[in-house]
Amino acid sequence: MQKILTHPILVNAKNQLSNKKVFISTVCASLVVSATFAAVAPRIYADTIQDQINQLAAEAKRDQTAVDSLLIEARSFEDAISTLQAQITVLEQNIAVNNSRQEELQKQITIKQKDLDIQRRILGDDIKAMYVDGQLTTIEMLATSKNINDFVDSSTYREAVQRKVQVTLKDIAKLQNQLKEQKQEVDKLLAAQRFQQNQLDTDRTRQNELLAYNQGQRADFNAKIAANYNKITELQAKQAALNLQGASKVTISGNERGGDCDGGSGNGGYALASGAMGDVCNAPKDSILDWAGIENRECTSYVYWYFKRVAGNADFTASGDAKYWVTTSNYPVHNAPKANAIGVKTEGQWGHVVIIQAVGPVNYKGVNVPAGQVLTSEMNADFTGKYTNNLRPAGSMSYIYK
Repeated sequence: MQKILTHPILVNAKNQLSNKKVFISTVCASLVVSATFAAVAPRIYADTIQDQINQLAAEAKRDQTAVDSLLIEARSFEDAISTLQAQITVLEQNIAVNNSRQEELQKQITIKQKDLDIQRRILGDDIKAMYVDGQLTTIEMLATSKNINDFVDSSTYREAVQRKVQVTLKDIAKLQNQLKEQKQEVDKLLAAQRFQQNQLDTDRTRQNELLAYNQGQRADFNAKIAANYNKITELQAKQAALNLQGASKVTISGNERGGDCDGGSGNGGYALASGAMGDVCNAPKDSILDWAGIENRECTSYVYWYFKRVAGNADFTASGDAKYWVTTSNYPVHNAPKANAIGVKTEGQWGHVVIIQAVGPVNYKGVNVPAGQVLTSEMNADFTGKYTNNLRPAGSMSYIYK
């Protein structure tokens, strides 16, 4: 149950509870178990169930924290992979450029080699024509020349041809060497780039492996979180069922109806308990505070409002969870029920409080209340934050009234 947040603990409480086992706990409902059932069926203690719920919730919270950390880690892996991919893309572009440059240089080297071969053949042919085929010595050339000018022209031409061919050969050889040097540089650059590419590929593979492992871990944690929340839901459902054991839901005539807090029996006029934060009936449970500073749609919120403002007990105060009202209330505590009294169930971690609408045997607003039972109005008996009317065994509660 939710605590009364704005009311002081009162002294001189009456009839303090002693030597009582704590049974099934719920936010606003408790299990009603008669003594006859105790002899034939094992009892499930509320603290045991709540401890399981708390443990599962704590595990789910730890797992969610781990998932959040893994998500941050995954983003770093993804960023690293993206960076590596960008580097690989640039490197692949550079390799493609250098491959084209390598091919172009190889073509130029091949062309220049062909030119060099042609020039060498030309030089060979010239030498053969001048020295081999003619077999003329310098004296013979001079003797056969018509005059000295013819000799000089022939000699000059031959030397000029030789020089031209030799210069051409040197130029081609020089260019070919330059191309070969450039090709060697490109080859080295390509080798370095391919090595770097292999390293980047290895790093990318490793990052992908880490990311896959991270994703697997997240999947495992998410599965555990889902399993824990499923267990919590199951435990709460079991606890709610046990808490409502012995209570029979009824519908009384004349109840105000409507609003999200209407559980099918009306809303009990609970909207009038609203405070500055808004409509307590329509707001989600525990999302706002009522006029007294209590979280909305809890059993304590409804009962505190009704007992003080509807039943007219303006001087009533109590504090703590519902189960503690029998010790913190400034009103006497009784074993016998009374109409408009507060009924308190002390079992469980929080206990539960209700308003007694009628005490049997009586017919109250169309509902037959048998002897030994009471008709209640209450909020959040089944964890849903809804208003309900129930028939309950009169001996299952203590009662607060003047």
